[in-house]
Amino acid sequence: MLKEGILERLQPVTFSEAFRFWLKLGFISFGGPAGQIAIMHQELVERRHWISEKRFLHALNYCMLLPGPEAQQLAIYLGWLMHRTWGGVVAGLLFILPSLFLLILLSWVYLNYGHLPVIAGLLYGIKPAVTAIVLFAAYRIGSRALKNGVLWTLAALAFFAIFVLNTPFPLIVLIAASFGCIGGYVMPDKFTVGGHGLAKQNYGPALIDDDTPIPEHANFRWTHFFKIVVVGLILWLGMMSYLCGYYGWNGALTQMGWFFTKAALLTFGGAYAVLPYVYQGAVEHYHWLSATQMIDGLALGETTPGPLIMIVTFVGFLAGWSQLPFGSDATLLAGVVAAVIVTYFTFLPSFLLIIAGGPLVESTRGNLKFTAPLSAITAAVVGVILNLAVFFAWHVFWPQGFNKQFDVIAAMIGMGALLVMFRYKVGVIPVIVTCGLVGVSFLFIKPWMIQYGVY
Repeated sequence: MLKEGILERLQPVTFSEAFRFWLKLGFISFGGPAGQIAIMHQELVERRHWISEKRFLHALNYCMLLPGPEAQQLAIYLGWLMHRTWGGVVAGLLFILPSLFLLILLSWVYLNYGHLPVIAGLLYGIKPAVTAIVLFAAYRIGSRALKNGVLWTLAALAFFAIFVLNTPFPLIVLIAASFGCIGGYVMPDKFTVGGHGLAKQNYGPALIDDDTPIPEHANFRWTHFFKIVVVGLILWLGMMSYLCGYYGWNGALTQMGWFFTKAALLTFGGAYAVLPYVYQGAVEHYHWLSATQMIDGLALGETTPGPLIMIVTFVGFLAGWSQLPFGSDATLLAGVVAAVIVTYFTFLPSFLLIIAGGPLVESTRGNLKFTAPLSAITAAVVGVILNLAVFFAWHVFWPQGFNKQFDVIAAMIGMGALLVMFRYKVGVIPVIVTCGLVGVSFLFIKPWMIQYGVY
């Protein structure tokens, strides 16, 4: 009777109603992928009953297998499942557009007013917090993924490869995947990957329930699959051809499009895993921005909604601001154009992977499993993320190098942030806000501390 009563109250979700929800989600999706997935689960499964727990987790498992931001891909998948292709496109776009506009604005503020005491103080406090957040992310992923000595060894080898040998991130992914393929046959019991820890509970009937037939548009058809692939190639090749024809292959915008396409296809394990690759390319190879600016960009990215990989918008804005030949009076336009181009190439693969692969996943519902190569890649990602935490600690706590003064205050802020997240389970946003205020307070009292010999 309870199930029948709930079903009677459930009405089909209109496109406009879904539009309003995805728009709202784009503005409140703080907390990284875990927080964003939890928000969608609470809203869509527990409160609105748009989709059942089992179908939600099935979609999430597929998104976790793919490169790219899994929370945004999950939004695309759910939007597509409810309202076909345009439903997925709208859900995915609204998930990132608020963050795109906010980061363009913050990037402009950073370049024009970053030297002001208030802005400098906020960044001074936020950067140690970001270091703690990355270290905590390594712990969370590691505690879920490293279930045995083999996976621990893979994580350690990945850390050694990127920290000591400076091995490119794509090569680490390739080696880890190859090892997983072999290990899956030799010792399959050693290669398992955990999920996000969502409890498998019964929240009552849903519009898309466990036994709801597959919608007509979700049936797998080769003609539809190839159509989506062709459209994707046109969207990618069309933009790349235009950039190459107008600016040349070695032009800044062309190279941004090519580099961030590769980055989009290598983001196994989320944004924290691909950041070392973005750093290697944007800072060390192309010199689009400095190491300090990269850390500042991550600090700004942590304060905005949307996927953390949106830091690429900041990278693109700074690259365009400094390198595009738009003239000294058009630096803002150059920054905006580069930011949009970079964001376009970073997220285009996510839309294609979901809209093309979704029907195949729905047709094999109940059989999707994590593969051994993915298990190995996830283990390697833990080592890569730990390297990222070490990199941030190095530049934040020794801003002038190991031979110079150790920043005790920054280290204390970082340790405090790590403590409250680890011990008291405080969320990312309260930690960032508090650390930013501490940073502002310190910079204002620093002259007094120096005068009286306290600092």
